[in-house]
Amino acid sequence: MIDSCSRTESRLLTLDAALLTIRQQIDSVKSCETVDLSQAFGRILARSPQAPMNLPQYRGAAMDGYALASSAIDSHKAFSLEMAGTSWAGQPFTGSLSSEQCLRIFTGALVPDTFDTVVMQEQVRNENGRIYFPAALRPYQNIKQPGEDIAQGALLIDAPKKLTAADMGLLASAGIDHISVKRRVKIAYLSTGDELVALGQPLAPGKIYDSNRYLLQGMLRDDCFSVTDLGIIADDKTLLTNALTAAAENHDVIISTGGASVGEADFIKEILHSHGQVSFWKLAIKPGKPLAFGTLGPAWFFGLPGNPVAVAVTFQQIVKPALAQLAGAPATRSLQLQAVCLDNLKKSPGRLEFMRGLLTQTSAGEFQVKSAGKQGSHILSALSRANCYIVLPAENAGVNNGDTVTVLPFGIDLGV
Repeated sequence: MIDSCSRTESRLLTLDAALLTIRQQIDSVKSCETVDLSQAFGRILARSPQAPMNLPQYRGAAMDGYALASSAIDSHKAFSLEMAGTSWAGQPFTGSLSSEQCLRIFTGALVPDTFDTVVMQEQVRNENGRIYFPAALRPYQNIKQPGEDIAQGALLIDAPKKLTAADMGLLASAGIDHISVKRRVKIAYLSTGDELVALGQPLAPGKIYDSNRYLLQGMLRDDCFSVTDLGIIADDKTLLTNALTAAAENHDVIISTGGASVGEADFIKEILHSHGQVSFWKLAIKPGKPLAFGTLGPAWFFGLPGNPVAVAVTFQQIVKPALAQLAGAPATRSLQLQAVCLDNLKKSPGRLEFMRGLLTQTSAGEFQVKSAGKQGSHILSALSRANCYIVLPAENAGVNNGDTVTVLPFGIDLGV
């Protein structure tokens, strides 16, 4: 892949090659911890728990109605039975029953052993304690069977998995109050640049507010991570070296923004060579060409570009899957859709490009996409409006209105 912007026509690494390099180098954290179930949401399950009981535990009514024995049903005739009592959820009926009787029963209530059918209450009428049933009833209906969901001893959830709200409910239904999860990945992030100013401070000429740390803060909001904000570090090699090497001693990952390009004040690559290792530096993607990946002491290091949209793109395409792998999460891939482009899009061949787009769907089900605005890597407003990336292959030389393009909707990942 040739970078058309480079004077030396240097060869750039493709996105797929970069992801393969990361997959081959990074291994998931090994240690785990046992946490209270109330603290487990969003964590990576470390061990697959077995069901300590049948789910459901007992035969229960699936709806409000009347329980009876199927032997009382004549599918060709209406019939009536004497109501013997009531079975409530949590308060089972304890009296004796015959096939000539039925039982008023509520959803979730225990169905007596001698009964095997529940008829919904809307299908019957009650006349002074005698219940009248219509013809053509189906036996064995509306009963939840023991182990119908999960049998005792079976796996409840396969590890590894990032625990969802449904997983939390399933574990609780089995009476599991503590669960083993992978430890959190410890991540430090910072911004570099003499031009950056912290929020709340006045802006002098040539200065800008640091947006990248707030962008990263949002993208790093994950229950699998323990995150430290190292602030803004000036373009000073000694200051930057000291901050990075200190952070590497007690973090798994360090993420910086800025300083990964080729300017005289861009020290990231130099520091990595001195205190770690560079696995790759430049990528054939736009935005986001200047990206450094490697190690800094015992920590993994990602040196992202300085422009905020390039930070977002490289984080989502490179850093996010790497962090998921490090956290022990199962591999995923972004959902890809084909959509009709409603704009003319300019592009030069050479790099895989991620344009910010607005994805919609017509009443007929067709996906359509248009540009979210100006596509400069410093234009945050278009990224804020966008709900997808329009992905244009390296060899693409532009898109015409009506062409079909590939889009990546934000925030939708699939299993692989």
